[in-house]
Amino acid sequence: MENYTMEGRTYRYYGKEAPLYPFGYGLSYTTFSYRDLVLSPSVLPVCANLTVSVVLENTGPRDGEEVVQLYLRWEQSSVPVPRWQLVAFRRVAVLAGRETKLSFQVLAEQRAVWAQGWLLEPGTFTLFAGGQQPGQRTRAPSEVLSAQFSVTGAARPLRGC
Repeated sequence: MENYTMEGRTYRYYGKEAPLYPFGYGLSYTTFSYRDLVLSPSVLPVCANLTVSVVLENTGPRDGEEVVQLYLRWEQSSVPVPRWQLVAFRRVAVLAGRETKLSFQVLAEQRAVWAQGWLLEPGTFTLFAGGQQPGQRTRAPSEVLSAQFSVTGAARPLRGC
């Protein structure tokens, strides 16, 4: 095999065509609401990690579990990249009418792109947080929050950090 791009070979690279059952697809016996997505810092050096927090509230009548998912999108890249990439997820039990604040860490290596070696590039990124993939259409409503952050500095090999 000489072509390792995976374009057209995996759900991450299907372009405009969405998978029939995307990651996180499913129904729940309750409803959840997301708010207060915070990225810290919003401008970070090329080798730094990103801290993410979001508040999850069970707005339904029953106790339930939600799989909180974080996706990363490169706004510009020197090489082809996925539409978005899952960078973190966590199953959380929340009692009816209660809320919880969740914290995640997105490591610098999760922003690396393959360009004849793993490379960290500066640029603008969008981070999505919610109970499903961005743009997913399901019968159960679930919101997805988004926020942008910037990476500064010169591109460098991942192993150089």
